[in-house]
Amino acid sequence: MLEHAGPAGAGPYYLPTGNEVGIVEQCHAGGLAVMLKGPTGCGKTRFVEHMAWRLGRPLITVSCHDDLTASDLIGRFLIRHDDTVWQDGPLTRAVREGAICYLDEVVEARQDTIVVLHPLTDYRRILPIDRTGETLEAAPGFQLVISYNPGYQRMLKDLKPSTRQRFVAIELGFPEAPAEAAIVSNESGVEGGTAMALVELAGRLRSLRDRGLAEVPSTRLLIAAGRLIASGIGLREACNAAVVAPLSDDPTLLGAMRELVDAMFP
Repeated sequence: MLEHAGPAGAGPYYLPTGNEVGIVEQCHAGGLAVMLKGPTGCGKTRFVEHMAWRLGRPLITVSCHDDLTASDLIGRFLIRHDDTVWQDGPLTRAVREGAICYLDEVVEARQDTIVVLHPLTDYRRILPIDRTGETLEAAPGFQLVISYNPGYQRMLKDLKPSTRQRFVAIELGFPEAPAEAAIVSNESGVEGGTAMALVELAGRLRSLRDRGLAEVPSTRLLIAAGRLIASGIGLREACNAAVVAPLSDDPTLLGAMRELVDAMFP
């Protein structure tokens, strides 16, 4: 459920598409919580990893889901060797350590779980722990970051206005073609011309959304295809396996997408 990493090396590669780096830096300095909105695979998680490295803060990541409870985030009592001990959850650890806590796909969590975030997103910056009677003040450097894909929003899978207005919102999308090609090339190891061809394919496939494609190809899928190509897999085979097949099970849609791949890479 969680990943704990700190700054190291040259840092995770991230190519900004706007002033998102500067905005998050100022939010971190001012103790403001951040909300990232964008389609699947556009780089939200990589951006958070890059910012944690850039800011020199540990990163604790939580992948949210329907069964995520407040106790999963805050902590619980456990029985060990005939004794009862308290174990911090990932949110509590981040508050104590001054880490960045990243809640990925936060709309998947239950509303009663999200409410526990509220005291950390205003001037108080506190986390009450009812079961221990503690009220933790966020250590310097703590920051809360959440993300979600607006394309998955539903009436029962959305953030309440009272929660939304506690965050500075940054909208992320797929980069312009030259920037996306640079990302694909850097991350997969393919040369620039091949990377641009993959991006052009993605652009054409993304236009199929109006024909029933629920999710369009992400930069992540293009990188996967690039890695297959760099390893020696043929271009058409790599595109069909890594870009087309994950997008749909509908035979008509799959056929149309494969025809597009064949046309682009005869």
